[in-house]
Amino acid sequence: MRVKLLAAFLAAAFPALAAAAWQLVASEQGKRVEIDRASIAIEAGGVSTARGRVVLDKPIVDAKTSASYRIIEMSNRFNCAERTLSTLKRSYFKEEGELLRQEEVKAPFDMPVRSGTPDDNLFREVCRPKSKGEAAAAASKTAERVGEVAGELRKLNEAMIEKEVKKDLQRSSAHGAPAPAPAARTAAATHDVKPAPARRKTHRGAEPGAGHAASAHAHAQIHWSYEGEGGPQNWGRLSTEYAACASGKRQSPIDIRDGIGVDLEPIQFAYRAANFRVLDNGHTIQVALAGGSISLLGKTYQLLQFHFHRPSEEQVNGKSFDMVAHMVHKADDGKLAVVAVLLEKGGEHPLIQTVWNNLPLEKNDEVIPPSLTLDPGQLLPDSRSYYTYMGSLTTPPCSEGVLWLVLKKPQQISPEQLAVFARLYKNNARPPQPAFDRLIKESR
Repeated sequence: MRVKLLAAFLAAAFPALAAAAWQLVASEQGKRVEIDRASIAIEAGGVSTARGRVVLDKPIVDAKTSASYRIIEMSNRFNCAERTLSTLKRSYFKEEGELLRQEEVKAPFDMPVRSGTPDDNLFREVCRPKSKGEAAAAASKTAERVGEVAGELRKLNEAMIEKEVKKDLQRSSAHGAPAPAPAARTAAATHDVKPAPARRKTHRGAEPGAGHAASAHAHAQIHWSYEGEGGPQNWGRLSTEYAACASGKRQSPIDIRDGIGVDLEPIQFAYRAANFRVLDNGHTIQVALAGGSISLLGKTYQLLQFHFHRPSEEQVNGKSFDMVAHMVHKADDGKLAVVAVLLEKGGEHPLIQTVWNNLPLEKNDEVIPPSLTLDPGQLLPDSRSYYTYMGSLTTPPCSEGVLWLVLKKPQQISPEQLAVFARLYKNNARPPQPAFDRLIKESR
């Protein structure tokens, strides 16, 4: 009983010690990144902790609870000297103050903070040197509040001990047994309260790559996904094979802007109707077929498959589209080229309807229509002008060296067709990645 009362008092007292003071540090399409400046705590060895959060413009569905959330709050540890960050806990909120669920990170580990990312904005806020005036004021305020809380706790503890001693005296009088001394009672009460777990420390003497290897082992049972622990923000931590997802400098997708208008060589499409297989691979709907090829800059790439993302992974000048179809091609030397067809709400698309008509009933299953063929050329708009840049796969292992060809003119997809895909995958799009001054060219 005393432990419960003490826990209730602490829950009421300590939020007041660190009331959230959220401040904007970065803003991107569809979301903003904020930091709770009141939560910044400086520790020894150049390590600080703080709370940050991502506030989405639109809620997304949580795969674990099937409810929607709009705010993801993270408790992070920053190593200011080594420029690294690790996440200790995540909290998902339906709206401000409406907690959906929390998850402790079982094996937090340090990841480099990349320049130009929201993590970089958080890092600079947490690790920037405080002025002497700010530091003194913060220390004074904290010491004053800690003193108040300590006094209140002491009074509460003394009152609980006195009450329990009286009860024991009454019981001992009734049974003829001596009551335990107050000191013994206090020790028993203290023993009931479990100590806080020790904070994980960073060992500078560890072998290079040891932290990443330990992380990969800890995440071995977590499969990549678009939400939660397996979400895009953690792909680089799930496996050593996925390291490029976090450290790569030519990652996809990107927000396509500031392209150089030139006379680009037309893409030579040589598509043909072919038999096909429709697979629900647990991440998207994929159509595999030997449906011809494209040629560009003296190289020919054979079409392997096309698949869908909702919303579009690509953005154009900050604008995203309802969906996108990625047509994946491979050359004889193993190089990949992806043609992206943007999809926006409008009329029904006949090829997409054929795919939907043959959807598998189970994930990781496929349908092979025996007497049907698909012509992938039907996916293409009548205008073939395009944007092009060098990027990567948009799913793990995020391999780079992929030629991206994003057709400028969108194709239409009906609201009903959009709804079909949304029932299977509400959000299976990787967020835009930093461009890092990549050259983007576009047809003029």
